[in-house]
Amino acid sequence: MSEFSNKDVTIIKKENVFEGFFKMIKYSFTHKKYDGNQSDVVVREVFERGHAVAVLAYDRSLQEFVLIEQFRFPAMATSNDPWMIEIVAGIIEEGEQEVEVCKREAFEEAGVVLQNLTKALSYLSSPGGTTERLHIYMAQVDASTAHGIHGLDYESEDIKVLRVSETQAREWLKIGKIDNAAAIIALQWFFMNKDELFARWDAE
Repeated sequence: MSEFSNKDVTIIKKENVFEGFFKMIKYSFTHKKYDGNQSDVVVREVFERGHAVAVLAYDRSLQEFVLIEQFRFPAMATSNDPWMIEIVAGIIEEGEQEVEVCKREAFEEAGVVLQNLTKALSYLSSPGGTTERLHIYMAQVDASTAHGIHGLDYESEDIKVLRVSETQAREWLKIGKIDNAAAIIALQWFFMNKDELFARWDAE
């Protein structure tokens, strides 16, 4: 455990520098240092987009995942193929519960109904630049119901549903075809904890 906590940080100033689809806030702060002294004033712009959930949907009978594919403009900076293979995900709006968002996004993005929704872990997406924490869930689905193009027009979504076998998913992880943190982390967690997850589902 760290020797420090939030009490060792002093926020001096907070400025809203941009607000659009997302927002950017500039913070001025000091913090306690390892040598016991206080730091000079540090200024950082922080990307604020709220917190989110992501769900790895799996069909035990068919041994298939329900994944999605969609265009991600920022990926163009480092990828020749900015159409990302992802898992269902969505922002947690104020007053919403994580489970509610999981169910809503699964239906909106893939047309599937989740069962045995189980939290796997959570992590900070990029703590050097954003406050976002992403909560990863596992769930059972009927993959035979997953097909077509989904998404909300007013959010400019154009989402293709994919049914992907366990073998194919492992191969895509190996060759780097799956190229985003939430999907990689969720799939790796699934393959490492599959037996325990299935035992928990069987007990529910």
